[in-house]
Amino acid sequence: MNDLVLAITGASGSAYAMRLLEVLVASGRNVHLLISSAGTIVIQRELGREIDLDHFSIRQLLPNVSDEHASRVHFHPGNDFMAGIASGSFPTDGMVICPCSMGTLASVAQGLSSNLIHRAADVHLKERRKLIVVPRETPLGSIQLGNMKALADAGAVILPAMPGFYHNPQTISDLVDFVVNRICDQLGVPMELTSRWGTPE
Repeated sequence: MNDLVLAITGASGSAYAMRLLEVLVASGRNVHLLISSAGTIVIQRELGREIDLDHFSIRQLLPNVSDEHASRVHFHPGNDFMAGIASGSFPTDGMVICPCSMGTLASVAQGLSSNLIHRAADVHLKERRKLIVVPRETPLGSIQLGNMKALADAGAVILPAMPGFYHNPQTISDLVDFVVNRICDQLGVPMELTSRWGTPE
């Protein structure tokens, strides 16, 4: 299988999602893309890119993407419960929610399937497939921490957007690549975007 699901929600950290999408399609993966309405607001605020969910084009997100890479992105509206990824019978190699808002995290932790993002995440948990949640929030209260523990107990990987600094980052892109590389590690997608601990820089 080469199919992965990427959901972008309304937490800060749009740059992580854009970079992850770039490297996944460049690696030959088919990406089933979901974007919440709040996610579009954050993307516009942080990256200046206008996203029209009713008339979506991958070039709204990645203006310079090649035709070959663009063909690997399959966008699904948030209310499309007829999409393959809404069912466990549709095989995938995993799902990432990046960035993951606290509202989305709570909905998935409680098993609510009010939109396709929640449903696809629920499918990955029940099918024992990889679900990676990338929260970006601070500080964290007991409710958020409890929801993260509930998801971890259910089999999800909680991978906060917490870049390291031991690779001597020089740019914001270096910090983004650190987190994206860790996500790819969890997905089993070979990627060397940054130097690793114990290896020469």
